[in-house]
Amino acid sequence: MCNVIIIGAGPAGLTAAYELSKDKQYNVIVLEEFEDVGGISRTIKYKQNRMDIGGHRFFSKDETIMNFWKEIMPLQGEKAIDDKVLGRTAELVKDGPDPEKEDNVMLIRHRISRIYYARKFFDYPIEIKLETFKNMGLKKTLQAGCSYLKSSIFKRKEESLEDFYINRFGKVLYQMFFEKYTEKVWGRHPSQISPDWGKQRAKGLSIATILKDMLYKVLKIKNNKNAETSLIERFWYPKYGPGQLWERLAEISEQNGVTIKRGYKVQKIIKENGKIKSAVCLHNGNEEEFIGDIFISSMPLKDLVENIEKEKVPEEILDIASYLPYRDFITIGILVDKLKIKNETTIKTLGNIVPDCWIYVQEPDVKVGRIQIFNNWSPYLVEKPEKTVWMGLEYFCNENDELWNMSEQEFKNMAIEELKKIEILDNTVNIEDAHMEKIKKAYPAYFDTYANIDELIKYLNGIENLYCIGRNGQHRYNNMDHAMLTAIEAVKDIKEDRKDKSNIWKVNTEKEYHEVKK
Repeated sequence: MCNVIIIGAGPAGLTAAYELSKDKQYNVIVLEEFEDVGGISRTIKYKQNRMDIGGHRFFSKDETIMNFWKEIMPLQGEKAIDDKVLGRTAELVKDGPDPEKEDNVMLIRHRISRIYYARKFFDYPIEIKLETFKNMGLKKTLQAGCSYLKSSIFKRKEESLEDFYINRFGKVLYQMFFEKYTEKVWGRHPSQISPDWGKQRAKGLSIATILKDMLYKVLKIKNNKNAETSLIERFWYPKYGPGQLWERLAEISEQNGVTIKRGYKVQKIIKENGKIKSAVCLHNGNEEEFIGDIFISSMPLKDLVENIEKEKVPEEILDIASYLPYRDFITIGILVDKLKIKNETTIKTLGNIVPDCWIYVQEPDVKVGRIQIFNNWSPYLVEKPEKTVWMGLEYFCNENDELWNMSEQEFKNMAIEELKKIEILDNTVNIEDAHMEKIKKAYPAYFDTYANIDELIKYLNGIENLYCIGRNGQHRYNNMDHAMLTAIEAVKDIKEDRKDKSNIWKVNTEKEYHEVKK
């Protein structure tokens, strides 16, 4: 029996555990720091409402992942949702389980996200239509057009994320819709961030692809397979949030013989004779050691390397890992009776609220970066979706900075004042409740020692029985599907006893794919 220790019960760790559980020659133990599984994809239950940390669309261009999700949680009928309705269920389910009657079901949801800039809504990604030009004004529209033409002819050498965006949208649109938001997210100006982030998260997105998308719509040949990920119009979503699917996957894995240790924080990695011998965890104040033959890690690379003991890590490798940058994250749920902003779209919603899943806040005079409307992700996240609006305000920060150190009451007061300042709420609103969550190392960043990450990867790949997977496990800002694919590739390598791990690190390096999320 081969003992496999998996560090982290997020999408990558649970996927690896599930795949290994199909083969009875592996004894699998998963070590998870928190009581809930799912990592940053977990769902927080607060009283009778639920919060999705960051917003997670279940969509992939990889059929393996789409089938994986559907295998774990059945999909509601394809005809269950009307194109112009965002309610609980638009019509009788014909081809799948009815979410009104069953809990373990994946909903089909509309993708609606807009940019909020100068107290006006703009489609995200920007659509070239009359309303956009009206909101921008004639002068700004002409400036944006000329700027885009200039960027199309005189391409910049892409040495920064700023160069990446200007090459695809022109300087004017970049300054309007990317510059300040990106700076909020990362705490750095885009001119100081590697273009790798854009290449990974927005590879195919540009004015040209937006025009192509519009043509596909006119010709009625658009679908999720030929659309850029930022331009997809539908996605799947578990009835009670993403954490529901990961809890279900954990349950199935445990039924298959996997042991999931919740509340076990890995604090030491013991390395002997060039291999990992064990992981030492802290649980209820006591240390517990787990010895294994194979180790799969989805913990942050910084923590992994810093925790290696007995065999010393080379100083230059330790320096690279220790200074890898991350961005921390705070989200605060605000429950209100109404919004000031009105639904002026053709989409029908419960309570006639705005139909957005996300609102990207480009306003420079507030700190909030993005607003989720949980009612629109799934009305089952909200106790009373017809009478209340449950929002999640997203703030990006660094651990122990001013935002991080605010009390929950201070944060709540600031968040509400910001919503009023940018006219999302007014003074007549009734604030019914609020809840704050802090997430460390939510987003691996692409600056500082990231430039030397290949040296770190080479060192880690040289540890024969160690496999690094997932977003933080590879220090790559991947979505769930790519995190899962790294796990699937790692399991293939383990089962086939392959020593070359390059296939795991090649996931999400193809030319086309990703959605700009943050």
